[in-house]
Amino acid sequence: MAPKTERIQFLRAERQLRRIRSFYAAAIMLWTGSAAWTGWQAPGGRQMWVSVLLLAVFTALLVTASLSLRRLAVPAAGRPAHHAAPHQAPATRRHAPA
Repeated sequence: MAPKTERIQFLRAERQLRRIRSFYAAAIMLWTGSAAWTGWQAPGGRQMWVSVLLLAVFTALLVTASLSLRRLAVPAAGRPAHHAAPHQAPATRRHAPA
């Protein structure tokens, strides 16, 4: 079993990857719009190609973050682990009260 510090670092890395993945998705939306707008205004211009380049960069970053998050995920076992006490009826006293 991993020490607590490793588990905390694992959870932090997972949370950070989820946050950065949403940031990359927002950047992709922004640069898609920018590339479409500049492509419509000045097709083949430098601004359009810069927008397309930045769109490709953020797409690659999103793919990398998603793959890292998938690799970081803990594989699910066949059945869930139960760490609580078993669900059994409590022992009752068979003797009559005195």
